[in-house]
Amino acid sequence: MTAYQDIRDAVRDLTRQFSDEYFRQIDAQRAYPEAFVDALTRAGWLAALIPQEYGGSGLGLAEASVIMEEINRAGGNAGACHGQMYNMGTLLRHGSAAQKRQHLPKIASGELRLQSMGVTEPTTGTDTTKIRTTAVKRGDRYIVNGQKVWISRVQHSDLMILLARTTPLAEVKKKSEGLSIFIVDLREAVGKGLAVRPIPNMVNHETNELFFENLEIPAENLIGEEGQGFKYILDGLNAERTLIAAECIGDGRWFIDRVTAYTKDRIVFGRPIAQNQGVQFPIAEAHIEVEAADLMRWKACELFDARQPCGAEANMAKYLAAKASWEAANACLQFHGGFGFACEYDVERKFRETRLYQVAPISTNLILSYVAEHVLGMPRSF
Repeated sequence: MTAYQDIRDAVRDLTRQFSDEYFRQIDAQRAYPEAFVDALTRAGWLAALIPQEYGGSGLGLAEASVIMEEINRAGGNAGACHGQMYNMGTLLRHGSAAQKRQHLPKIASGELRLQSMGVTEPTTGTDTTKIRTTAVKRGDRYIVNGQKVWISRVQHSDLMILLARTTPLAEVKKKSEGLSIFIVDLREAVGKGLAVRPIPNMVNHETNELFFENLEIPAENLIGEEGQGFKYILDGLNAERTLIAAECIGDGRWFIDRVTAYTKDRIVFGRPIAQNQGVQFPIAEAHIEVEAADLMRWKACELFDARQPCGAEANMAKYLAAKASWEAANACLQFHGGFGFACEYDVERKFRETRLYQVAPISTNLILSYVAEHVLGMPRSF
């Protein structure tokens, strides 16, 4: 039996309530799938990682990854809600008891959404230690100034995890020091020191540029110790990359299912095109690569849930899965021919959605650099 079949069956039962036409219309309208996310929340799936004492299910990253995979395999886009899964880790692992009591029960019930993480800046992508957004403590508050970009789901989130520099780079021994993590209440911040500018893009993905101008954050919103935020954020990033890998695996299986069924039914020159090796081989190759990526996903999940170092495995899982889903997408579009470009077949929508993961949340080249340096011991290339 496939791993976590009970979770798969339950998520599939829920997603069957939302047809291809539903997701197609959401995409066409550039809308947010409120009804779908609400259904996931009511069913408890977005509270999977929250301990039972706070109203969640107390599951691990492995189970959370299955939930994300099945959303994408059903034709949806977990990008609308996956932030709540990986943002949770920072609060769960490093938040105070008071912060957990304050926020987790409301997140579990759906009263609050924790969908957003503010890290990336216009001049600072993956080189996180060079961020320029500052948080200066004044009395019982921090004053935040700076700018963020490509910050997702801000308009559909109540809380945001924010990374800012609390000690100037020139005053720390290591560039990874002096960064701190905060919980920002977006309901209080937007329009009161935080301005949000949406960024239109090729995928129906709500992402934004943020401008901070003397935004005040209560000191009790600091997560963990001041200056240790870079270490804390790594947990969230490893979870993020592993969950994205699972989503890509779901995408890959969606593409393979669709193209396999289509090529069996599509008759050209008196025979199904699936009978041609020129059609069979790219699809079979994509399937093999998806299955191989899946194995690395499970390894990353196992290590993460055991609280073991998993940076290499999380990055490799994301790399393999994103590559596999993209190859599956290419085969699916190619063998649908002109119909692959028709919105009613959903291939072009999913094609656009899965292409994102060659670039975000970390590009394929930066994963290769990470592996070269941290796994193979080669000199740092940047």
